[in-house]
Amino acid sequence: MTRRMLVDAVSGIALMLCMATIASQVASRAAAADIPAETVALLKTFQEEFIDITPGTEKYPAEFLMGTAGGPFTERPQHKVTLAVPFSMAKYEVPQNLWEAVMGSNPSKWKGKRNSVEMFTWRDANDFCQKTTRLMRQAKLIGEDEEIRLPSEIEWEYCCRAGTSTPYSFGESATKPGDAGNKASVLDEFGWHTGNAAGNDPPVGAKKPNPWGFYDMHGYLREFTSDIWRETYALKDAKSEVGGAVRRVVRSGSWKDRFECLRSAYREPISESEADDAVGLRCVKAKIAK
Repeated sequence: MTRRMLVDAVSGIALMLCMATIASQVASRAAAADIPAETVALLKTFQEEFIDITPGTEKYPAEFLMGTAGGPFTERPQHKVTLAVPFSMAKYEVPQNLWEAVMGSNPSKWKGKRNSVEMFTWRDANDFCQKTTRLMRQAKLIGEDEEIRLPSEIEWEYCCRAGTSTPYSFGESATKPGDAGNKASVLDEFGWHTGNAAGNDPPVGAKKPNPWGFYDMHGYLREFTSDIWRETYALKDAKSEVGGAVRRVVRSGSWKDRFECLRSAYREPISESEADDAVGLRCVKAKIAK
């Protein structure tokens, strides 16, 4: 092969690679263009509202005590948990406008664009996460090796506690001297519960955040997690079905619950097929586990 032929061959290869790159970029833009502009804007906002968690660095401890020593049997035994893999969690519960943009409808009883979405099942929540993952990849907002999913119980309690070891991330007690019945003056600044709920859902983030910047983790809506329900942490293979339906763990307590149920360690079961106007979801963004 002559030098001229070699140059032409190299140039031809370079041209083909350039054309392939351009074609890929055009295809990506075309794919993103298939998503309505309003949906892309909502997804961008959603992506910007994640808080990056890097256990073992700076303010994020590698370990924490999960559960409550001497507390309700569902929160025992208290045990040490170690986290080693970074992840991101949304600072807000999923609002209704994002759910509707992804799923095509709004199931909520208490309507409001930035109100937390409710009245959907655990299975619906997983469907939302899967569809949001596909849309965000299509819009180049996350990588192909990333996904949107429900948090595990461990991830949820770790972020709710935000480095604290007290019953609430803001301290030992939800009440002040003189509070009676459902009144919880300290908690009022951080969450919606049966003592201060007004009968209609507010926008997400209306109360104060916890020390790491997460809102509405003490109340407003209970939140789905990925875990199958176990009566206690000591049971590894607990029966999780009631009437043939698998039960999952929800966290946080809600506007329907007394302040005692809004503690960081509080947990309860819910059927995968059950929907409630006091149950919502908060998402995690993370690398796909290998």
